[in-house]
Amino acid sequence: MGMKRILILRSNPVSPDPRVEKEARALAEGGYRVKVLAWDREGLFPGKEEREFGVLERLAIKAGFGKGLANLPALLRFQVALLGYLVRHRNEYDIVHACDFDTVLSAWVTSRFFRKKVVYDVFDFYAEMLRRTPDWIKGWVKLLDIWVMSQVDALIIADEARKEQIRGAKPKRFEVIYNSPDFLGECTHSPPPLKIVYVGLLQVERGILEMLEVLKRNPTWWLDLAGFGGDEEKIRAVAEKLPNVRFHGRIPYGEALRLMCGGHVLFATYDPSIPNHRYSSANKLFEAMALGKPIVVARGTGMDRLVEELRLGYVVEYGNVDELENVLRDVESWNQEQRQSFSRRVQTLFQEQFSWKKMKQRLLTLYAEL
Repeated sequence: MGMKRILILRSNPVSPDPRVEKEARALAEGGYRVKVLAWDREGLFPGKEEREFGVLERLAIKAGFGKGLANLPALLRFQVALLGYLVRHRNEYDIVHACDFDTVLSAWVTSRFFRKKVVYDVFDFYAEMLRRTPDWIKGWVKLLDIWVMSQVDALIIADEARKEQIRGAKPKRFEVIYNSPDFLGECTHSPPPLKIVYVGLLQVERGILEMLEVLKRNPTWWLDLAGFGGDEEKIRAVAEKLPNVRFHGRIPYGEALRLMCGGHVLFATYDPSIPNHRYSSANKLFEAMALGKPIVVARGTGMDRLVEELRLGYVVEYGNVDELENVLRDVESWNQEQRQSFSRRVQTLFQEQFSWKKMKQRLLTLYAEL
């Protein structure tokens, strides 16, 4: 038997998708032949690319992001295309690494016919990501998702806290692989005024409008805002009225790191009333640690426990603009010495407990057991 071949499935264009790219690289370095099959919803990217981990192919099927049930026809077209690809190329892979629920069913169905192994990597619990979708549909999706977790050959989740979210699943093999970045940043400490940075999904449930309100009240502070998502237009319209907010749109990961490196504080204040946010292990938290920056998160989300226990920044009440403003004043008051000693402490913690090197080892051990 030659080198094992892995096909990774992802329902976005992987441009960028740090977690997919890190896992693909880790597996390629571990001696596997890796190919990634992605979904290009906007038809903006090449159909095939050579990447450092191997080949990246894309299925171009028109669709939006975060549109709820309006996306159903496109999602079904994607499933049909995915199934077709898996069947046509069945002699080119041994293991399917399915990221999230919107790729796992096609992977599982094909695996039954062609005796392939399936690794199910849950980045986000799908039923609770569905926006503008009736509860009964979410309920069905949840039941199906928990069932398929027990059918696949291995299950990966991105955070210990999510164990509670997938109660009822009985996976054959199981591993927690945190969304840790694979770098340690050497950031210079920017001079004042206060610079706040957000790079991520542009959705109103992430406390972005509240942060813009704080910036409106504090014209000397700066906010760098980057990303894309379902509420991009709404957020952008507010941001563009403020002279102290720079809106960057979708940017490459290297550029995102450069922005975060130049900031004094990052934030990931997700709305805890959304179940997925209560278990979120935002890579933002680990990026902040790796870069040696404090982070502001909302109470009742998956991150608040770690932030409080390990003193990684601040926990605020979601939606409370005054509290948000107060903690940012605190960050503003830090002197150079405080920033440096905070940086050193959290970067050491990151390396000892959460580094990608540790996560990569977990991933390769899981694959070796398959």
